[in-house]
Amino acid sequence: MILETFPVGPLACNCTIMGDEEAGEAIVVDPGDEVARIHRRLTELGLKLKQILVTHAHIDHVGGALKLKRLTGAPILLNDNDLPLLKMMEVQAGWLGVATPETAPPDAPLTDGLVVGLDRYPAEVLHTPGHTQGSVCLLFAPLKMVVAGDTLFAGSIGRTDLPGGNFDQIIDSIHSRLLPLPDETKVLAGHGPATTIGEERRRNPFLRPR
Repeated sequence: MILETFPVGPLACNCTIMGDEEAGEAIVVDPGDEVARIHRRLTELGLKLKQILVTHAHIDHVGGALKLKRLTGAPILLNDNDLPLLKMMEVQAGWLGVATPETAPPDAPLTDGLVVGLDRYPAEVLHTPGHTQGSVCLLFAPLKMVVAGDTLFAGSIGRTDLPGGNFDQIIDSIHSRLLPLPDETKVLAGHGPATTIGEERRRNPFLRPR
């Protein structure tokens, strides 16, 4: 298995490439920016892109998705509850003072319980609203790993003061969907370093026992 996570764009969104070298296929999660770099890496690895998975529709996570689709032909998957945010891309660009990236509706929705990813490395979609209404996490249970988008960070949680955010909802999402996972489950956050479910259960100040 190939697994590479690296920050892209001005907000250092973590973009993840997961590849199956035997099948020659890959998925990319959250190609928010620096699409030429992402595409170049896929080419260097000799991987055909199968899916573009977007954890939520903030500009730093979805901004490069359409460009990557045009380069590779891979479909974009995004939860339908974030379509209003996708339509606000010009407003979002204004928040950062950057050019508005071109976007388009996803090719398929990332619905709760859907199995996505690669044949040898499947992931279950966990709908975890709160940071946005369409936020999802991707649970690679056999790998003991979850790609958490901006729902859960090392020592923190996603902000809830932007359109679609809800503090009580994100706390409930984390407690109901993520904290039941085994302690050793690795968490690839949307920004910053990786962590584990056990570490966040013990030390995250936002996640006091209920």
